[in-house]
Amino acid sequence: MANFETYQEYQRIEDFEEDSPAGEEDLLVHVPESLKDSWHHIKNLDNFFTRIYHFHQKNGFACMMLSEFFELVQFLFVVTFTTFLVNCVEYDVLFANRAVNHTGPGHGPLDRNKVTLPDAILPSQQCTERIQDNSWIIFLLIMAAIFWIYRLVKVFCNFLSYWEIRQFYIKALKIRMDELCNFTWQEVQGRIISLQKEQQMCIHKKELTELDIYHRILRFKNYMVAMINKSVLPVHLQLPLLGNVVFLTQGLKYNFELILFWGPGSLFQNKWNLHPKYKRSGNRLELAQQLSRVILLMGVANLLLCPFILVWQVLYAFFSYTEVIRREPGSLGARRWSLYGRLYLRHFNELNHELHGRLGRGYKPTSKYMNSFTSPLLTVIAKNVAFFSGSVLAVLIALTVYDEDVLTVQHILTAITVLGVVITITRSFIPDEHLVWCPEQLLQCVLAHIHYMPDHWRGNAHKSETRDEVAQLFQYKAVFILEELLSPIVTPFILIFLLRNKSLEIIDFFRNFTVEVVGVGDICSFAQMDIRRHGNPTWMSEGQTEASMYQQAENGKTELSLMHFTIKNPRWQPPQESSVFISHLKEKVQHDAQGGPSTQLLLSEAPLCTSLQSNESGTGPDNLLASVLAHPILTASGLQGRDHRFIRPSTAASAAASVLASLSTSQFAHGSRGRPHGLLPSSLHPEATMYHSDRTAVDSESHMRSNALHSEFASAEMSLHAIYMHELHQQSSHPQRTSGHWQNPVPMRDLHTNTGFHAHGGHVSNISTSSPAPLGGWAEVEEENQEDQEINLGSTPTHGSGSSC
Repeated sequence: MANFETYQEYQRIEDFEEDSPAGEEDLLVHVPESLKDSWHHIKNLDNFFTRIYHFHQKNGFACMMLSEFFELVQFLFVVTFTTFLVNCVEYDVLFANRAVNHTGPGHGPLDRNKVTLPDAILPSQQCTERIQDNSWIIFLLIMAAIFWIYRLVKVFCNFLSYWEIRQFYIKALKIRMDELCNFTWQEVQGRIISLQKEQQMCIHKKELTELDIYHRILRFKNYMVAMINKSVLPVHLQLPLLGNVVFLTQGLKYNFELILFWGPGSLFQNKWNLHPKYKRSGNRLELAQQLSRVILLMGVANLLLCPFILVWQVLYAFFSYTEVIRREPGSLGARRWSLYGRLYLRHFNELNHELHGRLGRGYKPTSKYMNSFTSPLLTVIAKNVAFFSGSVLAVLIALTVYDEDVLTVQHILTAITVLGVVITITRSFIPDEHLVWCPEQLLQCVLAHIHYMPDHWRGNAHKSETRDEVAQLFQYKAVFILEELLSPIVTPFILIFLLRNKSLEIIDFFRNFTVEVVGVGDICSFAQMDIRRHGNPTWMSEGQTEASMYQQAENGKTELSLMHFTIKNPRWQPPQESSVFISHLKEKVQHDAQGGPSTQLLLSEAPLCTSLQSNESGTGPDNLLASVLAHPILTASGLQGRDHRFIRPSTAASAAASVLASLSTSQFAHGSRGRPHGLLPSSLHPEATMYHSDRTAVDSESHMRSNALHSEFASAEMSLHAIYMHELHQQSSHPQRTSGHWQNPVPMRDLHTNTGFHAHGGHVSNISTSSPAPLGGWAEVEEENQEDQEINLGSTPTHGSGSSC
């Protein structure tokens, strides 16, 4: 009996062998009685962590369930309302094509021919007969009912699973629902990591890291980002007259994921393991043929379902956008980040809220850059069309004001509405003649936020070709709607004729770029941000990488992703190779900062630089970025400093290095000074969470305000690193372009690995390469999903508008 009681303190895990690595089927795990809960050894950690993340980002259980409920109601409304409009409305009466005679005692002589709304609606019995006589309508209603029932079952399952997540937040993480909005994701993640030591949610590792959780949540997303980076997916189409066109819609992306990750015949045997046969190279041709057949079947299925999907897309777009277009016709000229742009610009291991916050900050500078292009020919035409339309509209409005009976004239309201829409559209082609645009500086400001830019954009920001490539990432909302409407038609052909030809390349990609991580499963090797395996020598990885051209990530994505993840997760301890790269980068920053401008000088130039970039309402970090980007122009123009001495020319790299060195110095040198560094708010010194992992107890309001400041300056630090690394990449790839600068960069391999210099403090600080070097120690907070509703002026590219730099 004693032995039986002892055995009860242990739980065998053979019931969950699908999540157990080979050789651990008989492992015994001790579970304290007080912690025997449903969160010990969670079978599907990918799904569990993803739901925890979505629960936090969507503001808790009530908001999530209410949203899902209204999605069901919305689908039911679209189906029933469309059926009613098709079968139950007498349009001849509604459009007065057939006379209506009211002969009842309650109708006067003037009301007998007046059409009312009930006159245009058929009786319910007649409406039912129409529906029953149309077999096509009945078939569509049956299909819609089946889909709605499927969605209802899915909502019920989500209700149960997210109720469990709610209990997990309350009981395990000790976070009440009314306090959820006060916690950032990094704080929630920190509690999960601490809980792992007690609950052993993952039995393969005693401790979880931030990277383990990111890998679980973003397993398939990292594969998609890598395949876009290596041009494996066929999203670039060569079309007659249009040239190179990027086509990636929600429907096409859904089919990619269905084929590769979780659909029938996909490459993964479960949510976390690639099928073993795809890891062997012996039968790659046979596997490619098998994948080609799966893609063909999926393409045929899309072709058969095309009419139904197309009808739904048209109806949904009509009900969603018609009222918005009527109220704000210029909204179609607004821009949004394309789906391709979100994958192209996404770092490895970047969560949705981090990406949305970063692209949200880049929205306005990108809009300003795109609006700096107009066509002089279209401008002339638009001005004259606006004049004629405005003249007619003014007369109609004047007549209406004089006598409101003018509105009863047939089509007069239609004419007023159409003329208003025409004027709104034509004004979008007329640039503001008082604005001065500097395309190169605007594109550099865009780079500071989006972090990625092809090399050939440098020096060509004024060209329409560059503008067209930016438009592939930052498209008109009208183009987005058109692509989604065309998606049911185009998607089958892309699958059948383009993706099938990529079958062998896809098989090779998953075999060559999949690694198994203990406690995580199979992940994309690019997601490890391994400089040695996937670094690029022209992106400061020279001497540290063994990657071939095929293994290198394009556009410095490995290096930039490593920097981004390190800044966003200051407690994360990088592996040895990554620590060496980070330490070398910090030494390079310290070295280049010696010849750069002082931070005080950059801050003093902020108003002028902000004006130069047409940034009317920039925040502190925005003004600092403007100073770093515009300082080389000011110094090259021979402007004098405040001490009436000429400032020697410098590069954006040296200016960024100067600020980064100051940030690094303020992290460890503040204790030796009597006042905080002038770059940062005094409330963040000296023991602020921006520079220290240990949090102190603060009240809720000051905690949230501090988190907002931390997020802004952490984003600014990453922007500075992006500018600095791009400048060094340009110097490494195209040294002839930077030969005129007064300062030549020192290669990283020539720097000592144990010494760094501070540019302004006059002292030398030792930097050890054997220990991890978190950059800046920024504390991560939740970044708001910035849905910028600003209506931007649409334009077509030919030349820069107005005056230009």
